[in-house]
Amino acid sequence: MRSLPPFDALVAFDTALRHRSMTLAAAELGMTQSAVSHRLRRLEAYVGAPLLHRSSTGLSATPAGTALATGLADLLDGLSDLRARCRAVAAPSGLRVGVGAALADYWLVRRLPGFAAANAGLEVELVIVESEAELRASDIDVQILWQPTATARSSSTQRLLFQEQVFPVCVPGLLPGGRTLRDPTALATLPLLHKGTPGRGQGAEWSWPVWFERLGIAGKPPAAALRFGTIHTAISAALQGAGVVMARSLLVHDALKDGLLVRVLPASWDMLSSKAHIVRWPAALTGDERVRRFVTWAVAEAERTTGRRRAAQPSPKVRL
Repeated sequence: MRSLPPFDALVAFDTALRHRSMTLAAAELGMTQSAVSHRLRRLEAYVGAPLLHRSSTGLSATPAGTALATGLADLLDGLSDLRARCRAVAAPSGLRVGVGAALADYWLVRRLPGFAAANAGLEVELVIVESEAELRASDIDVQILWQPTATARSSSTQRLLFQEQVFPVCVPGLLPGGRTLRDPTALATLPLLHKGTPGRGQGAEWSWPVWFERLGIAGKPPAAALRFGTIHTAISAALQGAGVVMARSLLVHDALKDGLLVRVLPASWDMLSSKAHIVRWPAALTGDERVRRFVTWAVAEAERTTGRRRAAQPSPKVRL
């Protein structure tokens, strides 16, 4: 019989090493740090040597850990494709699409009936997923993800959809005459909505202090009267008139078009998002007709939303 390592411990090791942090690994896996540490100890007992080294800069692999990590990510990716390969052979009639709640509610749901009408007989199930752990646990055929721009290029298993702009918005009633501010420094007089926990690593485009500095607003940094854990709830609060929220252009596109929200500042102040939306599918489903239809449609909708066709990508051609 094969002497196999504990699989859950391999996943914990890969996640901890990838993030260089036990805290971030625990957050991705949806468990406590002590549970992650317990799994790592089991793996070290199996290997017979320490695998990770802690330092002021984060976790790093020991020589034994480096040997274990070589090829491990590819092995785990191959295992994660097992279900997709089985589904490809079974050729199910439906398509399960994984997407974050904000993108689903503020963009995708409004457009899905058009896809259904053009693809009679293809049932689409929308699955809300907010973490890597949920994606792994769900039986997803296609994922729409928000990724750092460095990893958001088109490839054989993904297509770039949007790279968004970030700018402040609010309900018309909070602005004089419901119009964009003529004096950008007047933003300091409006109630501000904050997203995420204080000190969490985010792009500069999400920082109110960065925006205040850009706008030349002197004095104390902006206070956080209301703070929300997700962009979804922050935008929802803005739609209820609670204040000004920093939003991504895609998520507020329809609300701006419908007049529910308005820009607080001229578009010349927009900041490019450090992340972009991609649509991704398992390698085992390359060539699947259901996936091809949805990806082609999603890319077309992205181009329609932005009002322009994206420039041709220099990356290899995508075979769907």
